Amino acid sequence: METRSILYELRTKAGLSQEALAEKLFVTRQAVSRWENGDTVPNTETLKLLSGLFDVSINTLLGAPRELICQCCGMPLNDSIISREKDGTFNEDYCKWCYADGRYMYSNMDDLIEVCVKNMADESHPESEVRSYLKAVLPGLDYWKRYEELSDGGQFEQFKVQLINEINALNIEGLPKVEKLTALVGSYVNLEYTLPNGSKVKFLDDNATYLGNQLECEFGGTRHFGIAANMDFILICTYEGNGIAPELVIYKKR
Repeated sequence: METRSILYELRTKAGLSQEALAEKLFVTRQAVSRWENGDTVPNTETLKLLSGLFDVSINTLLGAPRELICQCCGMPLNDSIISREKDGTFNEDYCKWCYADGRYMYSNMDDLIEVCVKNMADESHPESEVRSYLKAVLPGLDYWKRYEELSDGGQFEQFKVQLINEINALNIEGLPKVEKLTALVGSYVNLEYTLPNGSKVKFLDDNATYLGNQLECEFGGTRHFGIAANMDFILICTYEGNGIAPELVIYKKR
């Protein structure tokens, strides 16, 4: 779709007149009309306002002229998985798993490769093939080429080590020693728990990115431990495969 059609569709879907949209963007109704007629295209600052107003990326507003891929892991990007800055604006260079709230989630390429291999390998593409592919592709991505410039000097890795130590210090029965934490998007791990009074509750934000892991219980069986944590809390639960029948073990403020 062209920009003019996209803007018309977003405006009408939001129930806004041209006048109402113009007021929100601090432009004239005639300017909105020219965009929707295809006579002009919004300038960069107005595109940023439109992106925030309609919660779509600038690339989408412009008709997706660029084929976006994450410059850390190489994943193709669409608006549902594009990362965001602390203020909620899109960062169209990364996915939610590799960048969140102004922080890069990975400082070690081998760690990222192992996480990707687990999610990408299948019968048609065995782990060895996926691993070789990633080792060839990742070094050419912008984040890894500019790692020394973009990295935080190990501060985030130190934070992860601190979190791991705090989790292990809880001494939860059956939970193996935690060795690693990886990025988890809230919408994929936001399980619903049943409280003793029968009410149901979720603790995570679908749009946030957390650090976590899944570990098998030391006592065997079919249940797994799930961990999700950030600057504010540590959550540990157990569940059957695919997140079935979750039970909260601990939710601890940090």
